[in-house]
Amino acid sequence: MRELTYYVAVSADGFIAGPAGEFDRFLFEGDHADGIWQRYQGTAPTELAETAGLPFRDGPFDTVLMGWNTYAVGLPSLPNPYRHLRQIVFTRGHEAPEGSADIEFTDRDPVDVVRELKAEDGAGIWLCGGGTLAAVLADEIDRLTLKLNPVLFGNGVRLFGDRPYSPEALRPLAITPYESGVVLAEYARRRHA
Repeated sequence: MRELTYYVAVSADGFIAGPAGEFDRFLFEGDHADGIWQRYQGTAPTELAETAGLPFRDGPFDTVLMGWNTYAVGLPSLPNPYRHLRQIVFTRGHEAPEGSADIEFTDRDPVDVVRELKAEDGAGIWLCGGGTLAAVLADEIDRLTLKLNPVLFGNGVRLFGDRPYSPEALRPLAITPYESGVVLAEYARRRHA
């Protein structure tokens, strides 16, 4: 069965973006970049990877999920951001923009969609954002991979939106600190122990 991995950059105080969707304070360059790319190849927009000369095929994921706000970050210049992956955008009330013919836009229940995807053959499924969608899919997430950045946002989009209090222990798989201050923290749900 395929696994759903929530792989995302996060501030030290638990935000994946600022109040207006800002994410420019995350560190994109530094000694962490190569190591993380080797482990999570294919998780940059196709155009960016091509421009930087980064390999983006044969990574751990063949499908990427995102909410409308995460998808809309690249509009209008990147209407088809991860064209090397199957892309599914969860939205209610937004129409598919021009240039996005290869993307699946859906207002279906994200849990139902993820369960169907997990039953299919293929590589991993990547949840790249946002916090509200992560809260809805929390019980379906098999792995949590955080690019913990040495920055405080103070406010913004929380890692798991407004998920109600429900503590659950995770099993650490790997914690990799870098000189840049970024820490790659990889966890699995205990149910997969």
